[in-house]
Amino acid sequence: MTGETLIDLQGLTKVYGTGAASFKALRGVDLSIQRGEFVAVMGPSGSGKSTLMNLLGCLDSPTSGSYRFKGIEVESLNKDQRSLIRRHALGFIFQGFNLLARTSALENVELPLLYRGYTRKRRHELARQALASVGLLDKERNTPAELSGGQQQRVAIARAIVTSPETLFADEPTGNLDSKTTREIMELLCRLNSDHGISIIMVTHEDDVAAYAKRVIHVRDGLISDDFQNGHAAPPHPADA
Repeated sequence: MTGETLIDLQGLTKVYGTGAASFKALRGVDLSIQRGEFVAVMGPSGSGKSTLMNLLGCLDSPTSGSYRFKGIEVESLNKDQRSLIRRHALGFIFQGFNLLARTSALENVELPLLYRGYTRKRRHELARQALASVGLLDKERNTPAELSGGQQQRVAIARAIVTSPETLFADEPTGNLDSKTTREIMELLCRLNSDHGISIIMVTHEDDVAAYAKRVIHVRDGLISDDFQNGHAAPPHPADA
């Protein structure tokens, strides 16, 4: 694939603990991801895929090796500097939605904008745009308890994209959803990727979910064991019963 290199890893390692109790979660990962890609990361429990995602999302720092995000040497940044990258360039979606229970959908989506010092008027404007993009503008006053699981995940996606991130990290984004809602959420992510050019890196253990990605990476024993391009971006599904 040609284009701007978004992520470049060279010999990335992550070791937890010291001495005899140490555990090498990543053993020297080489990986390049281009801007605009939709990548699924798969692997069994303990394979290192979650560690890899934490490093890519600037939530942790590697033990050794090189990680460049848009040319920035992430491995040399301190905690506050990594936080700035997360705040200004990245969005996150989690399996558990992570919404504030007593807060409306609109206020949940506004939350990242508070850290940027936006005015109340501007926060409302951008949050409503984000909710509209996920089809939930009519639910802006509802709390999470008044929304279905799929609607809650849509709110979480709106919150993740409200700052117009270049890259979206999704950690098992459909893990708590039924098959019909899973399809709706994955089709939404595909549209964000294709229509808005948002790069998406998604951890999943489900083959049918990974099939929506344009590229699938398998991690095993702290190394990339397989890396291939999907022949399609969205799998066919039988009609709902």
